[in-house]
Amino acid sequence: MTLEELAIPGVFALELEPVHDGRGFFARTYGRAELAACGIDFEVVEASVSFNTRRGTLRGLHLQRSPHEEAKLVRCVRGSVYDVVADLRVGSPTQLRWLALELSAERRNALYIPPGLAHGFYTLEDACELEYLISAAYEPSASVGVRWDDPAVGIEWPSHPEVISERDATFPDLNVHNVVERGTDALG
Repeated sequence: MTLEELAIPGVFALELEPVHDGRGFFARTYGRAELAACGIDFEVVEASVSFNTRRGTLRGLHLQRSPHEEAKLVRCVRGSVYDVVADLRVGSPTQLRWLALELSAERRNALYIPPGLAHGFYTLEDACELEYLISAAYEPSASVGVRWDDPAVGIEWPSHPEVISERDATFPDLNVHNVVERGTDALG
């Protein structure tokens, strides 16, 4: 697999390097040594899956506050999604900036998301499924989020969501001053 750091420091796109033969191919999807060579210390603590029935479903933006921050390695194993991260790390040169990458089962690509970034996605077709490798155990009391259309971040989504949870649709506006000063600890 190959890793490419994207416009937000610490965020990496992962591409497979399949070895083909008459049966098809074989490819590594996770390699601790390859990640470590890029300065990433990522140990899988949990793995999760997200299945989404309809095109136009938006999930996110989610993250966990200190001391339960988590890194994620996200891959779309069925369908395709517009995958988004927003940087909420205190002092980051890209704080409050976002980036998007299309993840698809066809490409078999993935996105590494370091702690302190909010993550979400928008399904580009019906029946999308994502697989998450996660570095920390889920802690409900530390689970927070950023609203998908928060003007402080200004994400450009492919379209208005057709399906979104009440929780995701009603996260409060970011208090930009508090987030700049305190990062994810300012979320509530």
